[in-house]
Amino acid sequence: MKTIKVGIIGTGFIGPTHIEAIRRIGYAEVVAVAESNQEAAERKAAKLGIPIAYGNYQEMLRNPDIQVIHNCTPNHLHYEINKSVILSGKHILSEKPLSINSDQSAELLRLAEQHGIVHGVNFNYRQFPILQELATRIRNGELGKMNHVHGSYLQDWLLYETDFNWRLLSEVSGKSRTIADIGSHWCDTVQFVTGKKIVEVFADLATVIPVRKRPVHHTSSYGSEIQASPVFEEVCINTEDYASVLLRFDDGTKGVFTVSQVSAGRKNRLSFELNGSLKSASWNQEEPEKLWMGYRDKANEILIADPSLFSEAARASIHHPGGHNEGWPDALKNMMLAFYSYIRDGKKPLRDKPNFATFAEGHYSMCITEAILKSHESGRWVQVSV
Repeated sequence: MKTIKVGIIGTGFIGPTHIEAIRRIGYAEVVAVAESNQEAAERKAAKLGIPIAYGNYQEMLRNPDIQVIHNCTPNHLHYEINKSVILSGKHILSEKPLSINSDQSAELLRLAEQHGIVHGVNFNYRQFPILQELATRIRNGELGKMNHVHGSYLQDWLLYETDFNWRLLSEVSGKSRTIADIGSHWCDTVQFVTGKKIVEVFADLATVIPVRKRPVHHTSSYGSEIQASPVFEEVCINTEDYASVLLRFDDGTKGVFTVSQVSAGRKNRLSFELNGSLKSASWNQEEPEKLWMGYRDKANEILIADPSLFSEAARASIHHPGGHNEGWPDALKNMMLAFYSYIRDGKKPLRDKPNFATFAEGHYSMCITEAILKSHESGRWVQVSV
């Protein structure tokens, strides 16, 4: 089998996690990285053990040996890079959001379909083995009629006024921060698991810390490479730290979720509960191997991820015996397995249904984000318009 050659654009927090996951699948090889300048690219390439370094991504796209590009750059660069990759004829796996607005994401989806390339968005939470199992059980009617859905995605990495990162700046991250950054993951995960689409929203957003202190030196996401500094400059923030959103799904199911990046003690807690007419199910990403099942007439249960207990449809997503916990990096590996096996097997997006999120889901996610922003601004229910 011929090795699929891969190029990575952007090597901050998320780029190296893509590289690690790609290396675990066995038949794809990261041969090049691109950064904003040649010095940075060479430094990262040496650190990550990658043979080719490009000081700009356009040069990478001219390499005929590279078949797949991963876009791991900050949000404001996604549209331009994704479009360039599509027009170069290479397959593309992009971080979310696809773009800064839904007009751009709609164009990217149209172009990707027109050019016949394989396109994916890294909504990797749906790839947790326990969620693949839950989705299968829901489709088999195990929970009964869905009464309602509720949950949250909570973090604390922006709790203090001195916490600072590019995601706080709307000119780089877009009009939405917390919804676009982590709320998009919550919405995609719940829509995948339930098989239902969010079609209407009523939102309340807040900037808890309206003025932050930015250190004069470089900082990185999630506390890595941050050095103490006595010198700060004040920066006004116009993206949200917190949001709560009422939901209506396409079949009439109701729901609600809260997102926050200022919740002390919560590191990366994506959680949800589904209350059905027969039973309930609850999951928390910080304990990813456990699925709580709730009953009225008997004791509740905890299902531990175990291939011997999984349905046949979900078994391929779990790679170790029960008790060998599989977490976030393993869900990312499953994302790469799904994406690259699709390419390896010669499947076509308009013909063969993929088992990963595509630009179609990326575009719909952008439409949900815009509906949430519009709802907050107008103080009313807003339909998700595609």
